[in-house]
Amino acid sequence: MIVLGILGDIGSGKTFVARQFKCPTFSADTEVNKIYRKSKTCYKKIKKKLPQYVKSYPINKIELSRAILANKYNLKKIVHIVHPLVRKKMINFLKKNKKKKLVVLDIPLLIENNLKKKNYIMIFVDSKKTEINKRLKKRKNYNRKIIDNFRKLQKKTSYKKKLSTYTIKNDFKLSTVKKRVNFIKNRILNERNSTWYRNNRIVSKRWS
Repeated sequence: MIVLGILGDIGSGKTFVARQFKCPTFSADTEVNKIYRKSKTCYKKIKKKLPQYVKSYPINKIELSRAILANKYNLKKIVHIVHPLVRKKMINFLKKNKKKKLVVLDIPLLIENNLKKKNYIMIFVDSKKTEINKRLKKRKNYNRKIIDNFRKLQKKTSYKKKLSTYTIKNDFKLSTVKKRVNFIKNRILNERNSTWYRNNRIVSKRWS
């Protein structure tokens, strides 16, 4: 099983790119939403840490937003509680799909939370800042301060790009992104059984 990790800035289109690989994908954002809706354990832990803000179950994202806006350290408290649950779900996902040729991890804090393993192939999604900001502003309940707080938790995009084996330029056009993804996907699968690949001597490839 080849594991691909999708890296990039907030709003760069990581999920959009991940979907184009057409293989089992673990979406941390989707799993977090499920945890907020279904995990009473998570609710009790967050309520204990943030009793002033968290009042209702299922967990209300507006309440969490208020907590983050009130104090930037509240975001770290939330992440500290939610991260182990996401990690557990990721491990179960990898076990379930261990016989698949290719799987994708769409996890915003993949690097920061030490979820990356040495044999994972990192793919950086490179998008224009103007396009990122335009799309972020269209999000429901968009708040610049919250976005900035999330960015502070993450490594710099320059570091993520350097860490990646491949870079995909995302212009948010389905036809071009599909072509770029298929090029990289085919290259990875073709190299999978070669001695060169098995020895992990992967040379950085850029597709733009």
